[in-house]
Amino acid sequence: MSMGAWVNAHYDEIGPIKWLALGLEVVAATVLFLMMAMTCVDVTGRYLFSNSLDGATELTRIGLAVMVFAELPVVTWRGGHIVVDLLDRVLGNRIVKALGLLAALAVSSSMYFIGARIFDLAERSLRRGVETEYLGLPTGYIIEYIAVMSWFTALGMFTYGIYRIFAGSNN
Repeated sequence: MSMGAWVNAHYDEIGPIKWLALGLEVVAATVLFLMMAMTCVDVTGRYLFSNSLDGATELTRIGLAVMVFAELPVVTWRGGHIVVDLLDRVLGNRIVKALGLLAALAVSSSMYFIGARIFDLAERSLRRGVETEYLGLPTGYIIEYIAVMSWFTALGMFTYGIYRIFAGSNN
């Protein structure tokens, strides 16, 4: 089975979004595997050789940020967030769709403004030369990554809301 056929069989997204989702999931899975391997080395070194891996805590924090924010746009586009639909049967279909669109607009605008604020903080961090404590890695680039992925999440939520409204789904 070719890579394209495998992606088409396992990803429901349409067009280039399925390849973007695959790429982001590969990033998240790779980071998760590297964090697992690093933790194994750290624990083995700590208990067998009385010497832990220097900077493992910092790398774990950075890895968690990369992994979570790589998956956030994918989860958002797929509608994988928790949804409470207690009143969907009581309210009409039009009202439910309108509320869904309103929620998509609210979440996407919130993520956009959060991303803008985070990007400002990243620029300030880079200007000041802020680095991690043990490894001396510049933190501004990771913060910029978080801002960019927040913007992708905002775009994904906006397009998800529009797509679900016009596709006729209430999810």
